[in-house]
Amino acid sequence: MIIVDDHPVVRDGLLGIFSADDAFEVVGEAADGPEALAVAMRTDPEVVLMDLRMPKMSGAEVIRRLREQAPGIRVLVLTTFDDDADVLPAIEQGAIGYLLKDTPRADLRRAVQAAARGETVLSPSVAGVLTQKARAPEQRTLSRRELEVLGLIARGATNREVAAKLFITEATVKTHLLHLFAKLEVNDRAAAVAAAYETGLLKPGGT
Repeated sequence: MIIVDDHPVVRDGLLGIFSADDAFEVVGEAADGPEALAVAMRTDPEVVLMDLRMPKMSGAEVIRRLREQAPGIRVLVLTTFDDDADVLPAIEQGAIGYLLKDTPRADLRRAVQAAARGETVLSPSVAGVLTQKARAPEQRTLSRRELEVLGLIARGATNREVAAKLFITEATVKTHLLHLFAKLEVNDRAAAVAAAYETGLLKPGGT
């Protein structure tokens, strides 16, 4: 395995954890993304134990490049961040596991062994983020102008009346309608209004 973290004291601590156990062999270290790629290509480890937020290259980008260049290498993320802005890109790019730095030593060792076997390993909070994401409906976002058009349509305005109200042309109104039809996956004005109420984009009595 190789250890990738931009803080020397963290690398030293991890090296101490794994070097003391004959079941593991640390074949390299790296302090940033480009160095991690170079060390991984040179040493061909089974597992890369890696932080996410590093200089020069994001962890997600490192994961993506490793997946392309050496798909047999498993990346196990070890970081302090468990929000979806960090978790989701790492998992989407191919990380086999995602742990937090407060993980006990014994659990960390078991996680690296599991990753080497190709098993997914997630901290409980990270598993929660992924579960919430899986359960959440796909967010349908409309622009401010599209919402204005849809709100007027919901109140019974014609294209001409919408154009006059918003000081735009009828052709522009039609363009906005086509865009929001596509986003809401509907084919007409009535269905768009219904979908907007169902998803909360429009509220009864207002926009």
